[in-house]
Order: sequence, then structure tokens, then C-alpha cells
Amino acid sequence: MPAPVPDDLAESFQPVVGTAVTLRPLRPDDVDIESAFVRGLSPDTRHNRLLGGTIAITREYLERLTSIDYSRDMALAATMMLEREILIGVARYVRDADGAEAEFAIVVADTWHGRGIGKRLLERLATIARKRGVRQLYGDVLAVNRPMLGLVTKLGFTLSRNPDDPALTRATLML
Repeated sequence: MPAPVPDDLAESFQPVVGTAVTLRPLRPDDVDIESAFVRGLSPDTRHNRLLGGTIAITREYLERLTSIDYSRDMALAATMMLEREILIGVARYVRDADGAEAEFAIVVADTWHGRGIGKRLLERLATIARKRGVRQLYGDVLAVNRPMLGLVTKLGFTLSRNPDDPALTRATLML
């Protein structure tokens, strides 16, 4: 049985836009706001997040995205309250077999790009990973995704070419 959602990790902050944003673990009951979030991503953002591939956005896929084993992995949601809670970003890591390294992924809704949401999500994700014993975060980024490469560079990640795919750049952060 997976570990329970660690609700003690929630925090709120005020980004440049002025509306409070909450960072909290993604929960299984977030499947509907995850669905609206994923379906609202532009083709370019989906392309960058899925490394150029296409994935069918089925209910089963969305349920997998929101069902996290928090004893090993982490998924943070950036949400805000309008008429209801909306999801504006997600950052996650999944540990490798021995748990020392973890692959990260992050996506922010198009209308929130450039407003500090991704930076805050990735910083918080790295802090949690460090506290939970992860020694290295890594992720593959499309080499043409300059905004993401700029973000990870600002946060101290090192960049290298993925030896298996020249279209990808590996971003690595030692924790």
C-alpha cells in the first residue's frame, strides 16, 4: 500500500501576479483538475513536456499521474483558487531502483510561464528530494527548449548531451 499524501509539505507564496499560489503534494482526488490542466496545455508545451512524443490523455493515464507512492516519489501541484481550485503547474520526481537518484519532470500552464511558478516548484522539489535522501536529480530536456534549459541552469543544474538522443539535453543537480 502506498504511503499517505504528506500534507505537511504544503506552502503558499505570492508570485509576481499577485494571486496566492499553493504548492502541495498532488493527491488522487486531483484527477479532475489534472485533466483540465493537461488538456489546457498548448501543443508546444505538451511537445516540450512529453519530449516530442504523444500520449493519449485517458482517465487511466490521469489516475496514474495522480497516484503517487510518497514513500519513494514526489509530485507537487501548484494551485490557486479562483471560483474553484485550479492546477497551474506540476513538478515530480521518480526515484531509480536504489533510491539515490531521481528523474524529475516539470510543466507549467502556458499562461503562467515566466512568472516564477516553475522556479519555485523546482526549488521546492529539490529541497524535498534532498531531505528524503535523494543525492541527484536529473531530467532530459529537449535541446530546443531554451526557457527550461535557462531555468535549470539558474538553479545550478549542469547540462550535458544525452548520449542516446542528440535532441535531448540532460540536466543534473547534485543534492
